[in-house]
Amino acid sequence: MSARTKRMKKTSWGARERAGMSFLIVVAFFAVFGLIILTEVLMIDDRGRAGSIIVRHGSSGGRFGESVPDYDDVKDDYLDDTGIFVRETKYGGAAVKNILKNQKDLKNSIGISVQTDSAEPRNPPVVPWGQMLPSKIEQTLPGFPADMKPTDGSWEIVNGTRYKFFVFSAFYDRRDGKLVRVIGATKTRGPEKVWCRFWYQTGVNSTKYRSASVMARVKIIRENWNLKYSACFILCPIRGPYPEIPHAVSVVSKIRAAPGNVLMLRNTDNDPDFTNRTFSNIPNSIGVCVKPLHFNYDQALYLLEFLELNNLLGVSHFTFYNHTIGPKASCVLQHYANGDLPQHIAPYEDAVSPARTANSSSSSSGVSLADTTDAPYHMPTKYNEDNTAQLKPKITVNILPWNLRMRSQKEIRTEGLFASLNDCLYRSMYRYSHVALIDLDEFIIPHHNDTLIDLITWLSKRINNRNTGAYSFQNAFFYLQFADDEQMYSGPGTQLNLRSALTTQRKTRRRSKLHPQKQRSKYICKPEAVIEAGNHFVWEFCPGRGSLNVPADAAILHHYRVCEFGGDDCIKTPSVVDRTAHRYSKRLLDRVGTVYNYLKDTCSLPDVPRAPTKPPPMRRKELKIRIPLKPEVEKRVTDADKTHPNGVSDVSQEPVTAPVEVILKTR
Repeated sequence: MSARTKRMKKTSWGARERAGMSFLIVVAFFAVFGLIILTEVLMIDDRGRAGSIIVRHGSSGGRFGESVPDYDDVKDDYLDDTGIFVRETKYGGAAVKNILKNQKDLKNSIGISVQTDSAEPRNPPVVPWGQMLPSKIEQTLPGFPADMKPTDGSWEIVNGTRYKFFVFSAFYDRRDGKLVRVIGATKTRGPEKVWCRFWYQTGVNSTKYRSASVMARVKIIRENWNLKYSACFILCPIRGPYPEIPHAVSVVSKIRAAPGNVLMLRNTDNDPDFTNRTFSNIPNSIGVCVKPLHFNYDQALYLLEFLELNNLLGVSHFTFYNHTIGPKASCVLQHYANGDLPQHIAPYEDAVSPARTANSSSSSSGVSLADTTDAPYHMPTKYNEDNTAQLKPKITVNILPWNLRMRSQKEIRTEGLFASLNDCLYRSMYRYSHVALIDLDEFIIPHHNDTLIDLITWLSKRINNRNTGAYSFQNAFFYLQFADDEQMYSGPGTQLNLRSALTTQRKTRRRSKLHPQKQRSKYICKPEAVIEAGNHFVWEFCPGRGSLNVPADAAILHHYRVCEFGGDDCIKTPSVVDRTAHRYSKRLLDRVGTVYNYLKDTCSLPDVPRAPTKPPPMRRKELKIRIPLKPEVEKRVTDADKTHPNGVSDVSQEPVTAPVEVILKTR
């Protein structure tokens, strides 16, 4: 074999070897890539099951935009096929020994197998979510804390957890079986496992309680910005030897530890506000849920406007969460909560003392009629046509403290507002047929109806809303940087100051383009149809319920705020004048004026600011421009003079253009 042939064979062998290596590298690359993709899919699926992060959208359009629930994973959240391993950290050493000792009881009551050949079994006993502890084990647990009274609407700590874990309120949810739903706040990802201990009174007025414990499930409430902590539900099914409804519940992390909280169970016969109602016999009524008031909110006059205008719109109850509210606003809310308000509505021009009226009418006093708006309250002197005084509709207010010990926007989103929204949702259930979840600077204003109940009734006649669980309204920004309405500079002197101080009367220019649904939108829902409430839309409905997108020509959300991105560039956007809220002007002025004058001295309210004077019309500058005659025209005029036989110019034959003066008016 020649040297050339040997070199060729060696070269071809090297080429085949390199090709084989390249093929192996490509195969290895795709194998690693596929392994990474498979791992990510499994991790995402695991996170979705643990923290309810993965959701499935589903919507189908109908008339007026009616849709099915946004998330249809309701059933997955209530399955009890999730096993929870029972270890010494959960039970304590003594309880584990009892479990191992009473394995026969465990087999009969739970249906599991345990190993007794070691202190730490290879396959530890499993207690599924929702499984009650056996009665023999329950008898060894700490009893009811005698030094604690059941609380409602107060943040309490869950002892023994590695991370922050608080609970606020507990509700009996009887829509799908028997379930205790606790509102709380805890770690967003991988929340710690907890137990629910039910407390049953042994007699009508007895102070002794028997207990039953169940493994709970922590369900994180969505829309948390991936912060460390989130609002959550603690779900505790009622099963086992005591199927009746408990009187109170405690959430504990270690079953052998003494409870650090005792929550009164609401929506039961033990609840003083519960009248054994069902969804079918609740009268048409609307409650309003307002998220926690913060930043030392103390705008008392605007608070009066919010309460009275919503009452005109058909709202009868308000739920507030007091985070950092100022003294004046707190005084106003407390008077509403206590019912300490005038019983009759005085026409605002009559809410003026005679002495001040005399001074105001005197030309020598120098006091105008507009200065009489801060007079003390007097009983009305005017009556309706049937000689009955105009009674003030009753408004009920519930104020709950909100002292959640988590840093807002750093640990949890906006003071844990989703805990407050869902607490208000379940607190209103069985009491009001509808609940509106709005902010203090928002009003849902119908266009063709006087009240929101009338609007809902009108919509039900135009569309079959049997499956409707919520009514969604598009958002319209009424930027506060827009100029005030021109009508604020004219009107009766006794009403001018107050009317110009009311935001809904003063600001009538809004952004032309409305936000689409689910962006800045707000809604009115039926509490029994909602499982999880969100800020701008319902996250989770009961099966078969959905949201109805209300047409913009029927009603929109009036949102009064400054430019959302700072500065004043928002006023450059296309806008229109919308005076729909002026339909309530007279009644709103009478109501706000009556309550304001009644509470002015008691709550140390400031005087109503004077109405701004109408700005003078802007003078337009005049720019004068003289346009001289063109030379061709002058030449034609001269030639005509020379050719005329009499030496006189004939103007009619050749008109002469005089110098033109143009005036341009500019601002």
